[in-house]
Amino acid sequence: MREPEPDKERESLIQAARGLAAADFLFSNAEVFNPFTGEWQHTAFAVKDGVVIGPGSTRAHHQIDLKGCRVVPGLIDAHVHMESSLLSPPEFARLVSQHGTTTVIADPHEIANVCGKEGIEFMLGWRGRIPLDLFIMLPSCVPATPLDSGGAVLGPKDLEPFSRREGVLGLGEVMNVPGVLAGDPQVMEKIQMFPIVDGHAPLLSGPALNAYITAGIQSDHECSSYDEAGEKLEKGMYLFIREGSTEKNIREIIPLVSWKTVSRCSFATDDRHADMLITDGHIDDCIRKAVILGLEEEMAIRMATLSPAERFSLHDRGALTPGRNADFCALAKGREFAVEKTFRRGVLVIPDRRISCPPVDGQYRCEIPKVSDIHLDGRGSALVIGLVPHQIMTKRLSFPVESTEISDLDRDILKAVVCSRYRKGKIGTGLVHGFGITTGAIAGSVSHDSHNIIAVGAEDDAIIRAIALVLRNRGGLVVVSGDTATVLPLECAGLMSIRPYEEVHASLASLNRHVREIGGIGDSFMYLSFLTLSVIPSLRITERGLFDVDRFADVPVFSGEEPSFSP
Repeated sequence: MREPEPDKERESLIQAARGLAAADFLFSNAEVFNPFTGEWQHTAFAVKDGVVIGPGSTRAHHQIDLKGCRVVPGLIDAHVHMESSLLSPPEFARLVSQHGTTTVIADPHEIANVCGKEGIEFMLGWRGRIPLDLFIMLPSCVPATPLDSGGAVLGPKDLEPFSRREGVLGLGEVMNVPGVLAGDPQVMEKIQMFPIVDGHAPLLSGPALNAYITAGIQSDHECSSYDEAGEKLEKGMYLFIREGSTEKNIREIIPLVSWKTVSRCSFATDDRHADMLITDGHIDDCIRKAVILGLEEEMAIRMATLSPAERFSLHDRGALTPGRNADFCALAKGREFAVEKTFRRGVLVIPDRRISCPPVDGQYRCEIPKVSDIHLDGRGSALVIGLVPHQIMTKRLSFPVESTEISDLDRDILKAVVCSRYRKGKIGTGLVHGFGITTGAIAGSVSHDSHNIIAVGAEDDAIIRAIALVLRNRGGLVVVSGDTATVLPLECAGLMSIRPYEEVHASLASLNRHVREIGGIGDSFMYLSFLTLSVIPSLRITERGLFDVDRFADVPVFSGEEPSFSP
């Protein structure tokens, strides 16, 4: 039998680690954080072929004096939808790498819901081309539920070929909780296909949670309270503590983290717009917020480095110890966690290096609706979607309503309209409370998870005009009022801009300024995008109309229920 070829690269690393060959770089005079011990050590570390070969001084072709700065391993986002940043993958990477992120675990289910397998291929195609390591968790629920219809349906046979692809780690958030609990054969086949399976189970508790975990699901990023997170942690789940544009959960959950539990806890941003990435940061922002709330900085850094690396069996990163990738951040002087420089494989990341991204078709087959298409008819007690500040959950509200008097600006009751972008004539209309809009409308082609066209506004003609502008631009975010319109085109599947992040930031600032002028709340577009998310309680709006997540059924707007909220 033929002897296996020796690993020449590994042999070279071993020789350098023994001091028998020179390293490429020696990074000296650094305070290096070790997440295995939770301690800082003033030391040097050597790098060969992008891999750490050991602490201490050794021969090297180049020496870099880090001038006493603190050094931590590269930061890892345990769960993110890059599409939600509104940036193309190379621009997302260019931005977050400046904040110390060197690895992301991405679930591309947004673009997969629009483009199917081609969307997954699009995301995988960026591996090795952008200044961070991109790993993929395959979308488990395309569409999100059996009732939803988007641009694609991905069954087990569609996912199976991807399971063998480099960079694919496992199955992404399993959000079809009813399917799991009912033992749906297709859902179970997907779960059994992968050793690593992420969850999505907001408010799930008791025997239902037991069953969900027993099915093979290992993590959750949807916890919004201490008690919910505590139960899931006690039952063996990994926790991804989330801080996105509207989903802000660190404050409630971080008290659970201790040196006993930190190995099971990581940070995730999930859905964070480009403007928040620029102004607040990425995983570095999560570290700062956790520390402000009382968590030891060392535990927060562990959550951003070694904990997610171990969760996903990425044993080549997460620490600056022998045999691991030389991905690290040099922190600015001072005690606040602020990244000054990011190194990947021992090489400084240069933030001004841009990579262009091509547009991607977004499958627009719908027509501009007429006023009669978005009309609501009825009177009496009406179900109204209630926004919850800083969460993606909604409240189930009930108001006495006269359809001829909508919009009702005094009570902040507005129309919410969803037009299927994939099929003509599929239009749903409901009511929403909490946007604060007093004139005009907002609309967008980002609406989780099917990404149909969604609009909320104070006047029917403004709603229709906003939808028309989304379609005319082949995807985008729009604000209209009077004769004025502000538009951010999203040329990449109606989800992402192909422009530099600086331009996207400027456009978002213009959009948000226009939203404020018409009375809208902060982060209106992120709240808008989640109005359709039919796997998060309580009420949602789809192209079919109003959807009750708790009942898992379409329901009429005029319900006959007793009003539960009055101004």
